[in-house]
Parts: sequence; structure tokens; C-alpha cells
Amino acid sequence: MKAVRARVSPEFMVIYRISSIDLMDGGMTGEEVAELARRVEAAGADMINTGIGWHESSVPTMAAPVPRAAWIDAIRNVKRAVGIPVMASNRINAPDVAEEIIASGAADLVSMARPLLADPEFARKTRENRADEINTCIACNQACLDRIFTDRVATCLVNPRAGREIEFDDSKTTAPKHFAVVGGGPAGMAFAINAAQRGHRVTLFEAGDQLGGQLNMARKVPGKNEFNEMLRYFRVSLERLKVAVHLKTRADAEDLAARVRSGEFDEVVIATGVIPREPEIKGLDHPKVVSYLDVLANGVPVGNKVAIIGAGGIGFDVAEYLVGSAEESLKPKVFMDAWGVDTAIRSAGGLKAPAQHGTERVIHMFQRKPESLGKNLGKSTGWILKAKLRKAGVAMTAGASYQAVDDQGLHYSVNGEARVLDADTVILCAGQLSNRTLFDGLAERGVKPYVIGGADVAAELDALRAIDQATRLAVSF
Repeated sequence: MKAVRARVSPEFMVIYRISSIDLMDGGMTGEEVAELARRVEAAGADMINTGIGWHESSVPTMAAPVPRAAWIDAIRNVKRAVGIPVMASNRINAPDVAEEIIASGAADLVSMARPLLADPEFARKTRENRADEINTCIACNQACLDRIFTDRVATCLVNPRAGREIEFDDSKTTAPKHFAVVGGGPAGMAFAINAAQRGHRVTLFEAGDQLGGQLNMARKVPGKNEFNEMLRYFRVSLERLKVAVHLKTRADAEDLAARVRSGEFDEVVIATGVIPREPEIKGLDHPKVVSYLDVLANGVPVGNKVAIIGAGGIGFDVAEYLVGSAEESLKPKVFMDAWGVDTAIRSAGGLKAPAQHGTERVIHMFQRKPESLGKNLGKSTGWILKAKLRKAGVAMTAGASYQAVDDQGLHYSVNGEARVLDADTVILCAGQLSNRTLFDGLAERGVKPYVIGGADVAAELDALRAIDQATRLAVSF
């Protein structure tokens, strides 16, 4: 610090970044962090920026399961130690959260990175009292950090323009059309918003009683509460752009084709999503058997002994849903206790013994592939989910072959050895199929619709691909 200060002019601002809580065995105590901050100030720093933890830490620091502004106590410890400005960071994604931090005196400024990928006009919208129009970072890391860590160019799940701005034509169209969009999930809403921004007229049909599609299931999973913000942004944008939204309206192929032929609609965009795939197992009509849709969307009761067939993203979401509480996951103290964080940083690295995770349910996850479960989860987030499920005692079996479900439970085999798992509930998370019924019906009637999202490709529940595809199609007109 002294060497840098000596080489630059007094007017040159030097900001020094300190890990305000190491979250590593053998790391600094709170007092040692404070002493480091004092010495950095004495050596000539103009400001201190606070980081949280290290990449090697076994405690998540900025993914969605981390509550907003969770690290405020560690940052306040640095602020109290020095007289120069201190900047807060990590899991600050909304203006009110930033304002509370500054108003509390815990920091003088906040720094954001991912929220500006999600919405580069974050500051302008805040300044103009349009915070409800901010496209909020949901801390998924799926398109930013996960790509960086796998040697790919970063972008953003909620904002596919990030890092690719010149690939999108956002000018007003000179040939406005009237689009019928069927399906109010992320793909349908993203298309409707972007087409309307270009100056097209859009009518959106949704069979359910609310917008969101698969997002309405995802937001019920602990650690995925930020999907509520994505839905808020979509709803506000649709209203602001005067998109005609018809809920509880199931589009009919014959009616829609007639309206196209009459000239009411110029184009039809199908975003009808996916339906659960049923594996070939005897006894799927047994009362024990339900689908992930039954559990996450319809609230079907689940017993205390559970078998989950399928260990992709949906299978892990269902397991997380069954062992946790979406409401509890928002509480910083619950998070800190679960992951063994001493917010007073009395111990080295700010670590303590994690709380025991208790759950009444006995959960067993299965997959056909012989590889480890969760191999294809997010690079920067998958380990968090797997660690939490391990703490909850969730059993995981790879290389399973399924024979039947009956009163005894799930009959399966591993390496040729037949086994029976006593289960009250067997939840099918064995993938999805594209819901193309309406697409096929229109094609039979001579209408060539566009198809996006899960209706186009059903692999996993990939909101990243759905929003990107929908946005690119919308700006192509």
C-alpha cells in the first residue's frame, strides 16, 4: 500500500480490498481484520472495499441461497475500525437493500457487479423512482460466474443483451405486427415484452390463473426466492408496455387459426412449455406415485419416506423443497447457523460448528446414470445444494434400474442386485417433454407458428435458454 501510494499523485484514489470475514480455517478474527484495516488506512488508502470469504471457502457467499445483505456485521466491523469510507459488497441487488446498509452506518457506499449485468440502468431507474422497473439480479450465477469459471464469455440469465449488446436491434420497427403469444412462462413473457418494446402489438394468452409458468414452482424452492423479483419485473413490464394479457384462457387451435386467417393476428408464437415425462415403470398408477408438478405446483401431500426418481435440476429442487423452508431461508441467522458462521468473528475465519439440520423426512434420490448425482448442476452453485442435502441426510443412488412401485414401495436394482425401498411417496422427476399440442394443431390448419422455450426444447427447465431465444426472436421482427 505504501509503495502504491508513493508512486501516484495525492489526487489519485487508491481503494484497497479487504476480506471482512475469511470463512476459512486459520483465517483472521474480527479484531485482526480491523487491525489490518487500520494499517491500510495509515499506509495511505483512500477507501476500503470489503470482500467476503475466499473461493476455497466451504460457505456460500453470494449465490441465491445467501440472504440479501447477509454480511453486514462483518462489514460494520471494518467501518468501525477506520475513518476512511468503507464500501459494502455481496448480495446487494435492490435499491432499498443498499439504502438500508448506508442508513445503518455499516458502510458509506455499496458496490454491485451482477445487478448491473441484469440491468445496466439500475442507477437511473433508482434515481427516477422507477425501482419497480429494475430487472433484478436473481444471483443464479448461471450465465455469469458459471460461464467465467468454464472459460466462456459471461452474460446474464435475465438480460441476454449483457455482453452481447450489438447482437440485438432495439430500434423501433417500421412494420408493426400483431402477435398472439400462447404461454405466460419466461419465454412467452420475454418475447411479449421485447416485441412490444419494438413497437409491435402483443396479445398474451395464459391457461393458468397467473403468469410465470415453471417459475411459479422454482420460487417455492428455498434459495430461489429471487425468482419472485423476475416475475415482478415481467408483470410490471407487460403492464407498462400495454401487452394485452388474458389469464385463464386456453388457446384453441381452430379459433387461433381462424383469427390468423381473418387478419386479426399476423403471427403466432407458441411458448406452451413442458409436461412431465413418465418413465416406463410398472405401477405408476399407484397412489404412492406423484410428479414434481403435483408437489411443487399443486401442493400434493408428501409422506415421511420419499423416493425421488431423477436427479437433474428438478430432482434436486424437489429434494431441497422437502428438506427446507422458503421463508426460513430468507433469515440471515438461520443461514449463518446452518453453515457455521460466527458473525461476531470471534474465532479464526469467523467459523463455528454448523447447526444440525433436522428433518422428519427420509429422502432417497435415484438416477439411472452411473455417474455422481448433481454432476451437471451449476459450477458455482451446485456444490451448495449438494452440501445442504448431505447435511440433511438425503441418500443418493446412481446407476439404478427401476422395476415397479407397489404397496411395499419402490422396487429397483443396482449392479444387478434387486432392492426394495420402503416409501410413502415416489416423486417422478424423470425429465420433461415439449408441450407441442397447439403447435401441431395450428400446423395441421395451415398456420406456421414460431415455437420457443420448453415447447421447442424440453431439456431441463432452462430459463436462460428460453429468455435468450425469446428475446432474439422478438427483435428479429
